[in-house]
Amino acid sequence: MDRISLEVEEGETLVLLGSSGCGKTTTLKMINRLIDPTSGKIELDGIDIHRRDPVELRRSIGYVIQGIGLFPHLTIQENVEMVPRILQWPPSRMRERAQRLLELVGLSFEDYAERLPEELSGGQKQRVGVARALAADPKYLLMDEPFGALDGVTRDTLQKELLRIKSKIKKTIVFVTHDILEAMVLADRIAILHEGKVEQIGTRAEILRSPATDFVRRLFERPMDQLGGLMELQES
Repeated sequence: MDRISLEVEEGETLVLLGSSGCGKTTTLKMINRLIDPTSGKIELDGIDIHRRDPVELRRSIGYVIQGIGLFPHLTIQENVEMVPRILQWPPSRMRERAQRLLELVGLSFEDYAERLPEELSGGQKQRVGVARALAADPKYLLMDEPFGALDGVTRDTLQKELLRIKSKIKKTIVFVTHDILEAMVLADRIAILHEGKVEQIGTRAEILRSPATDFVRRLFERPMDQLGGLMELQES
């Protein structure tokens, strides 16, 4: 990484966009101290994250990954309740939270709470992963290519679901992807990374109108009818 400087606004979705090896996931992992930077400073709510206990920090930030990482021997309800259980929430509060979140991500509590992960499709597992990340009601949500391994139809559905969920819960999200179209659909702002550097940060309209570098210009050379369809999707 080379002198990266980012500021994420409260309530926005900032998408880190770039190809494999450009530093997207490394940047994301530095936010919750899965990786410590060798220099520089990261602040959360104005406080240097290195002044906070790393375990407490990670529990306060929702984290969703492509591999989902559900515990196979636990039910869906138990998976969602994992962090609240560590935080010693009362059982009634945990159950109420799990029920609310499963319904939020489009899974009926009655139908899914007692199932095991192996009984779910890939898309359903990813929905549970989002619910689990939200279980302790974190202010921030980190998402590392969460839909990357899914088929196109399921991926499109979950992108729409994420937009719907965000409209209801108003979280601050940092989302990693290598998919330009996904970035265009989900982002309030996009940070384009290339070879460890930030090429440009801006809204979709700003980047399309005024690409800052030749790399960004080449990256966004897409048919305008395709981009127009994405704009209709986000506005619907």
